[in-house]
Amino acid sequence: MSAWIWILTGAVLAFAVVWAKARFAGFTAQRPEDYEDDHPVFDIRRHLNGPIVCEGIIYGPLGRVSSRFRADFNASWDGDTGVMKEHFVYDDGSVQDREWRLTLRPDGAIRAQADDVVGDGLGRQSGSTVLLRYRIRLPEASGGHVLNTTDWMYLTPDGTIMNRSQFRKFGIKVAELVATMRPGSV
Repeated sequence: MSAWIWILTGAVLAFAVVWAKARFAGFTAQRPEDYEDDHPVFDIRRHLNGPIVCEGIIYGPLGRVSSRFRADFNASWDGDTGVMKEHFVYDDGSVQDREWRLTLRPDGAIRAQADDVVGDGLGRQSGSTVLLRYRIRLPEASGGHVLNTTDWMYLTPDGTIMNRSQFRKFGIKVAELVATMRPGSV
């Protein structure tokens, strides 16, 4: 009986360490308040506006590159309401199109909607960053799974946006995206 107590105690302790790392030290532990005093200030109406070129890599669940892509975005704003159209071309030749409908509130909160997003994406711009959390439904060809997404964008001093997103299922990271976004040409 005492062996089971040690095994159970070890399992609980291991779970607590993993949870504490994710909550206090990992990617998902970041909060908008961590960046509120950072510069340059990221204003999505300015920095996600007009033509944008995006290039990135998607890592699979084992941390290896599973895909590369280039995308052309075009965003436009009418006051605090914006539309960003995305056209992705992946290294295997496949293409994907998405249209984000964005609403920015005076306090910096963001509501985002897209056809493959379940419900509303919610986020915030703060200092040099933008955070967006949403649930994305993968295409049927990729299993049709719904993944919880944490999407951080970081504005660099030269105006380039570094994007890092993690995709989770049942709390387990199944993919990660790292990309750059910069103004494109008309």
